[in-house]
Amino acid sequence: MTGAPFPATSPLLQATSLERSFGATRVLRGISLAVRPGECHLVVGPNGAGKSTLLRILAGLARPSAGTVAVGGASPGRDPGVRRSIGLLSHQSHLYDDLSAAENLTFAARLYGLPDPAGTARGRLAALGLRERSDEPVRRLSRGLMQRVAIARALLHGPALLLLDEPFTGLDSLATGQVVALLREELRRGLALVLVSHDVREAWPLATHAHALIRGGWTITGPVAGTMEDFLTRYGAGIRG
Repeated sequence: MTGAPFPATSPLLQATSLERSFGATRVLRGISLAVRPGECHLVVGPNGAGKSTLLRILAGLARPSAGTVAVGGASPGRDPGVRRSIGLLSHQSHLYDDLSAAENLTFAARLYGLPDPAGTARGRLAALGLRERSDEPVRRLSRGLMQRVAIARALLHGPALLLLDEPFTGLDSLATGQVVALLREELRRGLALVLVSHDVREAWPLATHAHALIRGGWTITGPVAGTMEDFLTRYGAGIRG
C-alpha cells in the first residue's frame, strides 16, 4: 500500500540546515524542509540553482557538507533499508534499453521482493496509459513514453516518499494530465512528494507547499498561499534580485 504508517502531523521527510559545497562553490545554503504524508512540495528554480543536488541528498545518494536528512526518523544515506521507502525519478531513467517496459519493471519488482512481479509491473504501466506499449523495447520508445515508464518504475514498490526531478519532461498535454491525476490519487492515499521543476505551471495543481531555490537558498518557502500568478511574480523578483 502506498504511503507510510506515520501520522499526518509528523514529517515523513525532515531536512535540516542542508549545505553542499563543491570546492569553494556553495551549491546549497541552509536548506530546511519538512514533508508530511499527503503533501506535495514543489521546488522550482532556474538551471544551476541546486535542485537536482538537493534531490540526490534527500534520496541518500549524496552527502550534504552540513545538515541532516531523516526519512521516517532514519538517515537514507546511512541506512539502506530506508531507501526502499523512497521512489526516485532522476535525469537518468535507470531503464535497460534492450528490455521492454514490462521486463524492466518486472525485474525491478523482483529486486524489491514484490509479490506477482509481472502483474505489478503491468498494472503500473497500465495506470500510465502504457498497456499497449509495454512489450516494446525501451530503446524504441519516444522520450515522452520512456519518461512515463520511468515514473511507473519510481512508483512501482509503493514508496512512502516520492522524489521527482522534472517529471513532465517530454510529456504531451494528455500524458501530463494522466501523471497529474495519478499523483493526485497517490497523495490522497498518503504519499509524501517532493517535485522539482524549472516550470511551476504543470505541477501547481498538485502543490500544497511551494519553494523557490535560487542561488542555493530559499527565496520563497512554505505552504501555498495566493495564486500561481502571485507566486510567479515573487519568483521572478527573486531571480532578478
